[in-house]
Amino acid sequence: MPMQEFDPTEYAPETVAVRAGYRRTAEGEHSEAIFPTSSFVFGSAAEAAARFSGEQPGNIYSRFTNPTVRTFEQRLAAMEGGEACVATASGMAAILATFMGLLRGGDHVVCSRSVFGTTTVLLNNYLVRFGVEVTYVPLSNVDAWSEATRPNTRLYFCETPSNPLGELVDIRALAALAQARGVLLAVDNCFCTPALQRPLALGADLVIHSATKFLDGQGRCLGGAVVGDAERVGKDVYGFLRSAGPTLAPFNAWVFLKGLETLHLRMRAHSENALALARWLDVHPAVTAVHYPGLVDHPQHALAKAQQQGFGGVLSFEVAGGRAAAWSVIDATRMLSITANLGDTKSTITHPATTTHGRLEPDQREVQGITEGLVRVAVGLEAMADLQADLARGLDRLA
Repeated sequence: MPMQEFDPTEYAPETVAVRAGYRRTAEGEHSEAIFPTSSFVFGSAAEAAARFSGEQPGNIYSRFTNPTVRTFEQRLAAMEGGEACVATASGMAAILATFMGLLRGGDHVVCSRSVFGTTTVLLNNYLVRFGVEVTYVPLSNVDAWSEATRPNTRLYFCETPSNPLGELVDIRALAALAQARGVLLAVDNCFCTPALQRPLALGADLVIHSATKFLDGQGRCLGGAVVGDAERVGKDVYGFLRSAGPTLAPFNAWVFLKGLETLHLRMRAHSENALALARWLDVHPAVTAVHYPGLVDHPQHALAKAQQQGFGGVLSFEVAGGRAAAWSVIDATRMLSITANLGDTKSTITHPATTTHGRLEPDQREVQGITEGLVRVAVGLEAMADLQADLARGLDRLA
């Protein structure tokens, strides 16, 4: 019996995360199928020609058309409220595809200072080779974005909340500025996911994801995605993917589909755990600062409440004594995983200054607030008492 068409606009977000984007095959399977094939067979030479020319929709070659990848794309687009989604081999591939698909030599990008270190490297070391100019501004200062805008500015790029300090920007205000100046706004929504924040609904033009993180949720696969409208994403970004090939594997897409089914449940649990841990760290005598927008004394707590449906699962904290003290806290843990990945059911801990932001120059880290005493924790789903006890092994020695 054929499956009825699923209209995501008729259902709640949790239902969309489970049901959207999939049509069963003739086998009648209940779980989404995986199509591990490099190519597809055509019924005739004419049909092949029509597919390649774009006159007829359908599968061509898995570099740019695959049913499992398409299901993931359509489901994530529905969750974010976008018209189109392009899935990529990694989060950085999604950022690269956005830049290469939408920018050309002579364009100018305004980027937040508070972005993932590799994003800065991509812009500074590679995009500039093609004549793209970049200006960095404080994330939360919308006036600074305005002042940095030039006649040739094509794109605003930001993460909110940022990695690793959890800084925010008012997306509505920045989107209004972008629209007034004729600039596209791209928001990296990795920390919140559509379960907690929908930038397109707040006025952004593009949403970027590292699906490797919370969308997967168990640290199993690499992947990324760009979500937006049918023209910029569905044609321009897709065109770069089709030609350059930073393609998401069908198996990885299937894993992410399974992750999306539990995303809302997990993000609520991650947020609850992170808030409890942040409050505990906030009163620990060895901790000099905690960076988490869920804390009431966070300077952007009210903004986080207004534009997010939760505070997310990532926090950072600082200890006196610089790198040696931070490393001693990290090395004293027995349960937390010392790894730079995040978004896992297993809590992870890392030293940003020497890992995620280690390729930046010292002055760049200083501007971003990445101190030597900073520790980032991506809070998983373990028992809170166990997380606190594990961190206390090192923190108590510093108190």
